[in-house]
Amino acid sequence: MSQLEYIKNENKKHSEIFKDGNLPLPPSRKIAVLACMDARLLVDQVLGLKIGEAHIIRNAGGIATDDAIRSLIISHELLGTKEIIVVNHTNCSMVTFKDEDLQKIISEKYNNDTTNIRFHAFESVEDNVKNQIKHIRSVPFLSEIISVSGFIYDVSTGNITQVS
Repeated sequence: MSQLEYIKNENKKHSEIFKDGNLPLPPSRKIAVLACMDARLLVDQVLGLKIGEAHIIRNAGGIATDDAIRSLIISHELLGTKEIIVVNHTNCSMVTFKDEDLQKIISEKYNNDTTNIRFHAFESVEDNVKNQIKHIRSVPFLSEIISVSGFIYDVSTGNITQVS
């Protein structure tokens, strides 16, 4: 069975028992989460969130890129979120390379210029969480946010540790 067929079959099962179709648009806990896209990090489960409780924004490294900031602003201004949580994790592949290295690999593979592509690789997961928090706090359009906090999820134990 192909992955597409698997997904279609699983969705059919899901839709047969789905009962949350009338949830309000704004997240009930007024939380927005910026997290890494790593498949081992199931954000809602890790943070104990249920459907309709939070906005989950994900990308490689849980980076507050322009697009992530755009989503956070919409979440806050139009849908009332008051808190932002940044979640990264141990054993992250973003610490295994430098932007320049990946730019070179892709440039050679596709014979195309990649100097303007940023991958936002980093050396320390903890420093990355701190940097994303700092960046989010510096965005004037998010100045009314009550709190911006960060956590590192341990992929071997399932525990989260708050980053101060």
